Amino acid sequence: MYPLYWLIEMERLPLDALPDALPDAIDEDKYVICTYYVGLPPFMDARELAWSAAVEQSTGTWTLVPGETPAVRKRHVAKVVGVYEVPQYEYSIPKDLERRQYIMQVAYPWENFGQQIPMLLSTVIGNISLYGRIKCLDMKFPKSWLKGFKGPKFGIKGLRKLLKIKKRPILNNMVKPCVYTSCEMGANLAYEAAVGGADIIKDDELLANPEFNTLEDRIPRFMEAIDRADSEKSEKTLYTVNITDKLPQMFENAERAQELGANGLMINFLAVGYSAFRHVCENIAKVPVLAHMDVTGAISYSPIVGISSNIVTGKLPRICGSDITVFPAPYGKAPVLKERFLNVAHDMIMPLHNIGQTAPMPSGGISQGHVEEVMEDLGPDIVIGTGAGIHAHPGGPRAGAIAFRQAIDAKMKGIPVSRYAKEEGHEELKTAMASWGSGRTGADF
Repeated sequence: MYPLYWLIEMERLPLDALPDALPDAIDEDKYVICTYYVGLPPFMDARELAWSAAVEQSTGTWTLVPGETPAVRKRHVAKVVGVYEVPQYEYSIPKDLERRQYIMQVAYPWENFGQQIPMLLSTVIGNISLYGRIKCLDMKFPKSWLKGFKGPKFGIKGLRKLLKIKKRPILNNMVKPCVYTSCEMGANLAYEAAVGGADIIKDDELLANPEFNTLEDRIPRFMEAIDRADSEKSEKTLYTVNITDKLPQMFENAERAQELGANGLMINFLAVGYSAFRHVCENIAKVPVLAHMDVTGAISYSPIVGISSNIVTGKLPRICGSDITVFPAPYGKAPVLKERFLNVAHDMIMPLHNIGQTAPMPSGGISQGHVEEVMEDLGPDIVIGTGAGIHAHPGGPRAGAIAFRQAIDAKMKGIPVSRYAKEEGHEELKTAMASWGSGRTGADF
């Protein structure tokens, strides 16, 4: 274990060139500040490790090199601004302790990586992700850095204006089956769900532009079906078509989809990368863009390594321009804690300098009986995502969508959904509740 004075003496560096600072003393507008969970064996010195990591992720490597001068360090070195042990031992350490747990904070000069996501991630969780038990819990972005991003063009307010929906939640339906061969069948399913009351029809994340069901074939059929539904229900429907692809093909897909009449786009943003997603949002899309959260579990779901879900699916896609972000809900089939779910939604909607709100879209096994709890948890400014809850309804997808709208109406009127289902004229909701229950204890669909 080497104290601070040893580091100063050995490297002969001034204090302001060290990978260390009081949090009070740094200019926060010049840094992205990351908070980490770190688990270490008892014999390791946490602050020394943090210093090493800060250098590793900014100016240096495992040993001092000639070019890493005091001037270079002063300008570019990352700084450890907090090392907090939990629980915090003061007098002694238990002899049988296997691991000590820390919360660490490191400030990275954002000048090092610029106003972009790939080098941000390379810096704040790059090589240090190999260290073992380390998870990035949060990233604090300064106003100066966020100015380089445009954020959502529409968000919840823009969607409400576009769809002419004043107060209630927006209803999204994913076409099921996920992958299918017949464009005509998919369009018919879209029509039935839309005419029943779905406000957005979304491609499933597993279907993009395969040879057996191309965008060229699918979009015209879907838009014709949606236009027909809109004329019958006197409401507007969006179709978010999945343009996920290799690059630069995805950019061409975005252009071509809009030329073919698509009034919404969808991208599996983690699969293609934040920068590719951002490019579509900022430079190509003239319609709302929906971000699907595939791969989130691989990055976020370990409790001790990776990056927290509120960053992966909350802040970062919002900063890149997502108008709607799909994220797993704890009500149906998704194995996610309620508090983590709420944290992700929190980071989509709370004020973030120049970046507008993203519309949260809870999804994953949501049935009509879940509507009450979803709205109690998140309020009405959401997009409710459902697939089989509409398409597996015993009365068909039209009845499934009607049932969802009835459940939403009940909650907006302050009437328990289970009671509303028993009232005359709500047979679709009654059938859905009989099939999948109230949702309070989860559902199979």
